[in-house]
Amino acid sequence: MKSHMGGRVAAIHKPRKQRSKFINDFYLYKKHAALAVMLLPVIAFFIIFRYIPMTGIAMAFKDFRIGLGIWASPWNGLDNFRLLFSMVSFRRAVTNTVIISLLRIIWGFPAPIILAIFLNEIRHIKFKRTLQTISYLPHFLSWVIVGGILINILSPTTGIVNQILGWFGIGPFFFLGHNDYFRGTLVVTEIWKSVGWGSILYLATIAGIDTALYEAAMCDGAKRLQRIRYITLPSLMPTITILLILNIGSILDGGFDQVFNLYNPAVFATGDIIDTYVYRIGLVDMRFALGTATGLFKNGIGFVLVLITNAIARRISDNGLW
Repeated sequence: MKSHMGGRVAAIHKPRKQRSKFINDFYLYKKHAALAVMLLPVIAFFIIFRYIPMTGIAMAFKDFRIGLGIWASPWNGLDNFRLLFSMVSFRRAVTNTVIISLLRIIWGFPAPIILAIFLNEIRHIKFKRTLQTISYLPHFLSWVIVGGILINILSPTTGIVNQILGWFGIGPFFFLGHNDYFRGTLVVTEIWKSVGWGSILYLATIAGIDTALYEAAMCDGAKRLQRIRYITLPSLMPTITILLILNIGSILDGGFDQVFNLYNPAVFATGDIIDTYVYRIGLVDMRFALGTATGLFKNGIGFVLVLITNAIARRISDNGLW
């Protein structure tokens, strides 16, 4: 009798067999099928425009001939890279790209953070929304449109900027045609175009900060700047760290759209970047293998910089991409 009852109790309390991770994932995706379907276009985009073109990387190690195609063209090892590193124009493009990117990080990276904190401190809702809208608008204009506008307003003869400076006896300056001013013009116009859009992520992070922290700080007599220093900025640090890692990783990405629409042969010495160099050497001069080698070099350096920056960030603040 006892044995029979013990068997029933054991049967009742016998733990259920755990479902495999694959089955759990299947039920999870089935539950959120609508979201999975919405993700399909994104997956298709990356497969078609990011992964499939990676097969063309082989061109960087070949003596590419159009008539033979990528795979039938003979291999030449690292000859394309040796030729590339021996070219003065390539070394100039790398130097310009690094300098322009560093200037953007130094001056442009803090700009959206400052704007987000400033907007968060505004209590007049209508005024705050108006400023947000004004700061967001330039992001939705392509560099083709913005480039045409800047060429007109920065013209040394008819541009409104030089006309205003002329009232004070200053100028005229050829902002887009002089090597001394071109990099500064790139940095300023990039900040103007992207600062509003870049502040959205920081504003979202600030909105998630517990308001009780601010209330407690106010009860303790903390001033506005103290609340920003000891509550807002520390709460933004994880977001700041991740975005800084991504910016360092893309330090060789000088912004092709902007530079291509604003530069000219007069400012090649300071404005020619890797992306425009790849365009000229790969598409205009039809030296496809050399252009591919340039792009591969750029992406390889960017990947290494992401790894290094992430390791440093993890060691310093425990915040990183992984």
